[in-house]
Amino acid sequence: MANISFSNLFYRSQPNQASVDFWLLGAAMLVAGIGLVMVASASSGIASANYNDPFHFIIRQGIFLFVGAVAASVAMIIPMEQWERWSWMALAVSGVLLFVVLFVGREINGSTRWLPFGFFNLQPSEVAKVLVAVYMASYLARRQDDVRGEGWWGFSRPMLVLSIALALLLFEPDFGSSVVLLGAVMGMVFLAGAGLGKFFVIMAGAVLGAVALVFAAPYRLRRLAVYTDPWADQFGDGYQLTQSLIGFGRGGWTGEGLGNGIQKLFFLPEAHTDFIFSVVAEELGLIGSIAVIAILFFIAWRAVEIGFQAEKANQYFSAYLAYGLGLLFGSQVFINIGVSSGLLPTKGLALPFLSYGGSSLITNCLTIGLLMRIDFERRSAGAAVSKVKGSSHG
Repeated sequence: MANISFSNLFYRSQPNQASVDFWLLGAAMLVAGIGLVMVASASSGIASANYNDPFHFIIRQGIFLFVGAVAASVAMIIPMEQWERWSWMALAVSGVLLFVVLFVGREINGSTRWLPFGFFNLQPSEVAKVLVAVYMASYLARRQDDVRGEGWWGFSRPMLVLSIALALLLFEPDFGSSVVLLGAVMGMVFLAGAGLGKFFVIMAGAVLGAVALVFAAPYRLRRLAVYTDPWADQFGDGYQLTQSLIGFGRGGWTGEGLGNGIQKLFFLPEAHTDFIFSVVAEELGLIGSIAVIAILFFIAWRAVEIGFQAEKANQYFSAYLAYGLGLLFGSQVFINIGVSSGLLPTKGLALPFLSYGGSSLITNCLTIGLLMRIDFERRSAGAAVSKVKGSSHG
C-alpha cells in the first residue's frame, strides 16, 4: 500500500515506457477551450461598442493561445538541468521587468502594471511569478541543508529575494500578485523541509505586514468595507461586486445558457477579464461552475503530485519548481473565484486560462509545458532504471 499514489489512477503506461502526462495536457486544453468560448461570450458586447467588431477580443485571445502553445512546446524540449542553470538569469529578468514597469509602464485604473508592446501589453508580474519560482526551486535544491538546518542565514536569503520582489510588486501596486507570490514561495520553503518555528515566524511577519499595508492605503480599506457589506454602497464602491453577485444569483443550477447572460452587457465591469467567472456562473450555472473549478484545481493538484513524484526520484529542483507552479496556479484560481463570489476582498487577478489577456494565458501555457517536462524527465529516469534492473535480472 505504501507504494500506491494517486498518480497510479491516471498513468497506464508500461513501467519501461516514458510518455507525457496526457491527463494534465487534456485538462489544460479543455479549460483553455472553455476559456476561449467564455471570452467570446463575455466580450462581444464591449468589443462591438468599442471596436465595432464583436470578435475583437476572441481573435486576440486565439492568437495569445497559439503563442502560449508554442511557449509550452519550447518549455517541453528544454531539459530541467538547463532551467536550473538559468535560475540566476531568471531572477535577474524578473527584477528588471518589475523595475522597468514602474517607470515606463502603462497606467490603467491607478496601477502601473503593463509594458506596452504595440499588439499587446505585457504584465511583468505574470512572468516574474514563474521566474522567481524557478530561482527559488534552484536555491532550495542547492541549499537544502541550510534551509532545513537550525540557523537562520540559509532560510533568510530566499526571504530577502522574495521581499525585494514583493516590494517592487507593491510599488505598482499589485497587492493580489504579491499575495499569490508570497503564498507560493512560503509553500515551497515549507515543502522543502524548513523548520516550523522559522516558517511560522516569517508567516506571522507577513500577515502583520499585509495588515499594515491594508490600513496604510485608503482604497484598500474601502475595498475591505465593501467586502463586508457590498450592498451598503451598491451604486458606488460596491457596484462591481454586487453586479457579480447578481450574475451568480441569476445562474441558478443550470445557468441562463451560453451567450444568454445579461450582466456582461455593460452592467458588470471587467466581465471578460478579472470577473469572467461571474459570467461562467450566470451562463453555465452551479453545475457548470463546479465543473470548471474541478478542472482548474485538478491542474493544481496534478502539479503538486508531479512534484511529489519528482521528489521521490531525488529530482529536487524539478520537485520544488512543480510545487511552486502548482501553488501559484491554485492560489490564483482560489483568489479570483473568491473575489468574484464575494468570499474575498476585491483584487485584480486574472483567472488562469479563462480571463482575457496575453500575459496570463501565455504564462499559464508555459507553466503546463514546464510541468510536462518535469514529469517526462521523471518518467524517463524511472524507465531507464527499470530497464537496467530488467537487464541485470536477465
